[in-house]
Amino acid sequence: MREARKNGRIGSRQSVKTRARATPLSPDAVIELAVRFVAHRDRTIAQVEQFLTSRGISSLQAKQAIRRLSDLRYLNDDAYAQRWVERRLAARPMGQERLRAELQAKGVADRLADQVLADAFRTVNEDTLAHRVLKAAQRRGRRLTSTQVGRLLHQRGFTEETIDHIMMKFRMNEERVHEE
Repeated sequence: MREARKNGRIGSRQSVKTRARATPLSPDAVIELAVRFVAHRDRTIAQVEQFLTSRGISSLQAKQAIRRLSDLRYLNDDAYAQRWVERRLAARPMGQERLRAELQAKGVADRLADQVLADAFRTVNEDTLAHRVLKAAQRRGRRLTSTQVGRLLHQRGFTEETIDHIMMKFRMNEERVHEE
């Protein structure tokens, strides 16, 4: 008995988890599990599906639970993407490329990500966002070189065109500072 316990076959947490996954859950229990996952914060359909399948829920049960949560309006990728982009731009400005990559990583469909970003960037200028990024870096006491400016803007997902435009302005400002 002791030997079996040491080997992890009896009384270990792993065996309890395995048994729990092997036991099929009722549709209501699957929905309850999904609701608890969604209750903590906004989630995409792909995130909920991944969570449920990682808990040993069958693909069919996961899809049924997701359909039910969508009907109840607990899941809505359109609304999720819009809210997420708005919050992200307000808290940490970045370019469309990075935002698109992050949305795709969260399971938002490419077409939806493109649509949400097009809507968001109708009212927001990428140059303005890039200036906000640089001002925030300078407020933290950093003196940036032109190489660092280019790298920072690239990391934040700004287009080459925006980076070139900002770099040109940055170099002109540096030349004025050196002349004075």
